[in-house]
Amino acid sequence: MTAKRSIFEEVSGKTQAAPAPRRADPREGARTAIRIWMMVLFALVVVMIAVGGLTRLTDSGLSITEWAPVTGAIPPMSDAAWQLEFDKYREIPQYRLMNAGMTLEEFKFIYWWEWGHRQLGRFIGLVWGLGFFWFLIRRRIPVGWTPKLLALGALGGLQGAIGWWMVASGLTGDMISVASYRLATHLGIAFVILGLLAWYIYELRQPQMALIQARRRREGGAMGATLVVGMVFVQVLLGALVAGIDAGRTYVTWPLMDGGLVPDNALIMDPVWRNFFENAGTVQFIHRMWAYGLLLVTLAVWWRARKLSVTALRRRFDWLMVAMLGQTVIGVVTVLYGAPWEIAIVHQFGAVVLFALALRARFGALYPPEQRIARA
Repeated sequence: MTAKRSIFEEVSGKTQAAPAPRRADPREGARTAIRIWMMVLFALVVVMIAVGGLTRLTDSGLSITEWAPVTGAIPPMSDAAWQLEFDKYREIPQYRLMNAGMTLEEFKFIYWWEWGHRQLGRFIGLVWGLGFFWFLIRRRIPVGWTPKLLALGALGGLQGAIGWWMVASGLTGDMISVASYRLATHLGIAFVILGLLAWYIYELRQPQMALIQARRRREGGAMGATLVVGMVFVQVLLGALVAGIDAGRTYVTWPLMDGGLVPDNALIMDPVWRNFFENAGTVQFIHRMWAYGLLLVTLAVWWRARKLSVTALRRRFDWLMVAMLGQTVIGVVTVLYGAPWEIAIVHQFGAVVLFALALRARFGALYPPEQRIARA
């Protein structure tokens, strides 16, 4: 007699084992740790930008006249070594034309500023190297991220070389400071590194699958935010040109420049292109005009973003607008007070905040946060 078959029994009579749960990729689990590493690097680069700005404002950047990436980490350790460094400095134009008669103690002040600047660069490179090889050896770098992290290290090395290229421009001829366009290049690379770090931090906050799903919720705002990011970056470069020739300490009136919209000597240099790099009035005028344009564009982008449905995304554009207004006010104050280092460094830090918030708004527009329904 055939036994009755249970209605829940497989026809084949064989019990199928449940599929084994899929193991999570340990590399995806390292996103949080890599994000923390990126945040440390971001903070260090922000400090580096501030120290670089103070080095420029204190005229310390030319105090070390040689580039020694390894041995330069050791400062002078004896009176004879200090005297040798001082003798090297007294051979360059900045000493002869601006600091003639400087004492050894005064030289030590500017030397320590530049030494600290370079030492911080070495420390950032060390933090990147230790972090990268730690995650690489342990095979914890998520798929596709190795080239991104390597690019950061390559840019850091390039930044060191550009830093020396910048310093070298002030060691010969009749230069008492570095070439402004080289300073702009140096600061521009710093902001590129800062922007990549910020973007990676935003990306690593969520799993890859969550980012893919977030992209499907896009509704607008990315193009406007991208425009703001680009304009902020250009304004940073223009600000470096202003700092490179101390243009912020001339024409200390606002909204006009000594009674006129355009300075009287805007195009007096020959050839004409030199005015856009070396004429203090022209450089400051361009910086001002670009700031006005940036303010208007940011205002228009913010106004359009008010129609976005995701509340958290609208808040990102709100904070971007607040930062833009604050940076505009600080810029005007910097002009009116002749760019003292205390205000100038706040203005530079404001540029960092504005740049990071513009990138945050752009990232949110591309990967909108999930809308949460408010509780009743």
